[in-house]
Amino acid sequence: MGERRNGYIVTNDSVRLHYVEAGVGVPLVLVPGFSQSAAEFGAQIDDLSRDHRVIAVDHRGHGESDRPRHGYRVSRLAADLRDLLEALDLRDVVLLGHSLGCAVIWCYWDLFDRSRISRLVLVDQGPLAAVDLAPAGRAAELGAIFSAEAGFGIAAGLRGTDAVATTRSIVDMMRTAAMGEDEVEWIVEQNLLLPREHAASLHLDHYGNDWRDVLPRITVPTLVIGGEVSVFSPGVGQWVAAQIPGARLKTFSAAEFGSHLMFRENAELFNTVVRDFLSNA
Repeated sequence: MGERRNGYIVTNDSVRLHYVEAGVGVPLVLVPGFSQSAAEFGAQIDDLSRDHRVIAVDHRGHGESDRPRHGYRVSRLAADLRDLLEALDLRDVVLLGHSLGCAVIWCYWDLFDRSRISRLVLVDQGPLAAVDLAPAGRAAELGAIFSAEAGFGIAAGLRGTDAVATTRSIVDMMRTAAMGEDEVEWIVEQNLLLPREHAASLHLDHYGNDWRDVLPRITVPTLVIGGEVSVFSPGVGQWVAAQIPGARLKTFSAAEFGSHLMFRENAELFNTVVRDFLSNA
């Protein structure tokens, strides 16, 4: 386990991004999900830094990063990720994205030079969020879990007087009943570090994207991770892995606490799965 260090880079639009790093070696960059913080990857930072240089980033507005009034869209977060890799001059990088972090990685792959990227770990995310945009009968396997009413309703809730309650309901979707209430409350607090107005903007942008055309164009070794009791059907991970040439798949079972937050609910197994992929890819 390496000692944690805090750092900052400045993006090309003058926003200070916070990151936590530990260890030395091949860089493993952890990209959080919607409204989540780098701190939530604590178990990965401490364990995986035994044999990698682990860097967990706070998206703009999240965690300990600056909170500008602009840029809460997936494409800007992908540009921020590019700025991080370039500012730290990271090469042979493994990108691990959770949830919306996968969309950030897919957007990065679509828009920017991929020569710095050596491998991907994609954790529990489908390429399409909106049920109404999915082909008939295929919403579940594509991860399209929000109807128009639900998608816009979440944004309205995040912008309204019940923003904290809306946030708590989102977190509750991600976990199993086994997660302790103290941890649930801490995760909610991490979510609330992102101003709810900005969370609504980011949610709406994420909700409207479709990344299906990116997946077959991924050319680096990729591990896809899903969960049997996640808010996403296990079929999502299966479908995503099938689109990426040579991708591997790990689905956490119910007994393995295979929720959307399996990296917290079963950190030991999650880290073992990631380490095995990194050492054998």
